[in-house]
Amino acid sequence: MGTSSIKLPIHEHPLISTSRFLGSCDGCSTNHGGCYYGGYRCNVSDCEGAFFHKECAESPLEINHPSHRSDHPLRLTKNPPRSICDLCGNNIFVDVTYLYHCSKCDFNVDTSCARKPPLPLVVELNLQELPFFLLKETESEDSCGVCKQRVSGTYHFGRPSCDEYVHVECINVKMKVNLPFHPSHPLEFIIISESLSDDAEKACVLCGVRPEFVLYYCSICGFSICLDCVKIPPPLVIKHSKTHEHHLTLLSRRISFTCNVCGMHEDEGSCYLCLPCGFMVHRSCIDLPQVIIINRHDHRISRTNHLGPGYSNCGVCRLPLNQFYGAYSCSICPKYAVHSQCATSYKVWDGIELEGIPEEIEVLPFKVVGDNLINHFSHEEHNLRLNSENVICDERKRCEACVFPLNYDQIYSCEQCDYFLHEKCANLPMKRRHLTTSIPFTLHARGEDPQKQWFQCGACEKPSTGFRYISRHSTLDVHCSSVSEPFIHDGHLNPLYYKGKLSTGACDSCHNKFNYSEVLGCDVSEFSLDFYCANLPKTVKHKYDRHPLSLCYGEKTSDKYWCDICETALDPSKWFYTCADCLVTLHVECVFGDFSRFMLGSTIDIMHYKLQVVPTKDTTRQLCDQCHTRCKTPFLLKALGQTDDIFICSFNCLRSFNT
Repeated sequence: MGTSSIKLPIHEHPLISTSRFLGSCDGCSTNHGGCYYGGYRCNVSDCEGAFFHKECAESPLEINHPSHRSDHPLRLTKNPPRSICDLCGNNIFVDVTYLYHCSKCDFNVDTSCARKPPLPLVVELNLQELPFFLLKETESEDSCGVCKQRVSGTYHFGRPSCDEYVHVECINVKMKVNLPFHPSHPLEFIIISESLSDDAEKACVLCGVRPEFVLYYCSICGFSICLDCVKIPPPLVIKHSKTHEHHLTLLSRRISFTCNVCGMHEDEGSCYLCLPCGFMVHRSCIDLPQVIIINRHDHRISRTNHLGPGYSNCGVCRLPLNQFYGAYSCSICPKYAVHSQCATSYKVWDGIELEGIPEEIEVLPFKVVGDNLINHFSHEEHNLRLNSENVICDERKRCEACVFPLNYDQIYSCEQCDYFLHEKCANLPMKRRHLTTSIPFTLHARGEDPQKQWFQCGACEKPSTGFRYISRHSTLDVHCSSVSEPFIHDGHLNPLYYKGKLSTGACDSCHNKFNYSEVLGCDVSEFSLDFYCANLPKTVKHKYDRHPLSLCYGEKTSDKYWCDICETALDPSKWFYTCADCLVTLHVECVFGDFSRFMLGSTIDIMHYKLQVVPTKDTTRQLCDQCHTRCKTPFLLKALGQTDDIFICSFNCLRSFNT
């Protein structure tokens, strides 16, 4: 595995000790905003960088707990029938759940409660007041009297007659504490809205979090610490040789500094420092990985303490790099480097450290079996021959991978059946990384199961029966999977970059508003495209014109344009297709329709219906069963198993289809 690892009962894979600050634990499902220092991590890609508190990871395989019968030991069990702890009511929200479980009684204890005595049924904080009782309800709308957060989700203590409720972990919160981070004065527990003025500093000195309701505060010094940092205080001193050769000491005050590891400047932040060297580091930058691969670059990148000259901008955020600080650089591409924080973002890096792990050998999608003859993984029953002379111009003959017409491109064709692949599609890599997620994708061909014949691309949201790249969280068609940065497009002067999922703005091609859509945008203007419009072909053959149609990137004109397919008005400010010879103009949606990425003749199951992809007739176009108009797009769906011919022209019509 490249780094020493240990097999522990809490996880199916070997775990590696880590010196990072952890935000959440996959063992007990708690999240404390990066307060926990040290623990274990999994370096297997399927686990997406799972982390465990040290105590949770080292949980023994079997225990006897005072909350349960002594003759019924509790065994650490993977995915027991229920994922709720019977002591605190906590629901373990992780993919793979480990709980101490009694199979005879169906009794669960999570790893955190297993280290503690059972919760008392009654707590008396003051003899002159009513006691608090343990309430085993998890759907309460009430707020905790201490931290002011809702008490729903787990068991809690309450005095229902007084309408007072407290989290289990808040019941013993002290009103005053003495901490080594602020030895001069004790810190008082205060309610922010009642005790602090609007201009008072409310950010936690240690982690920077701004609590909404309560914190610990020194009114003499204006020193504040959040509840989480009091419960789980960070270490005063850290020794981690890969971050720095000397001990690092916590500076318990917020200052302006530049982190030596990531090069990012903080106007008001806390850090660990080495006084002799003047070395300062964010606590989140301690124990960064040495070698990783990210979704913005094809090669591995390695961490360096001093970047050195010759680099300009970060390969992720495109902001300037500082040669005097740490970063990640590529040994193959001499000018490529990335800020440390950008490279290790969960949106960019899959959480796998590659130091000491050999490079993967690329698996080809085909075997060469002769001159211009291959056996492709998608069609292993027959060989495919490269065809560069006999051009196939039939618009109905399509590439199995991208489902675009063959046109005049070089293709691989099967000599025994109608199976075609563009040469570039036959060479699609079996594994690929993509801008939209840090998890790598694997190439899959169309299967034989009708319910898996089609899919919806996670980037452009268009359906397809072609090849698909699949990761744990997303599926992409081959068009969207090929998008990388910088994205150069003839429709805009400047390169485009991935902007993420946007819910504001609109596409400059189709003018559709973004609705949590994957978007490419320009850094120097407000120009942006959705993934579907970004992948529109520049030229396309269509049966309504004998010439190739060209994509027009919108025009500023007061003239009226008409679509020659649907014979309705066409907005010239939107992108459209045109023929310079015939002066025809066509809507993009009329040229393609909703089913243009479905293989003609294929039978698919959608919404419990069995449907066949058929062409629109050239003479009398079929009538759609739902909108009762003549089908204008090249392909439509025909419902099978019906007495009469039933045709569907769009997905909107399919949604309202009811046989």
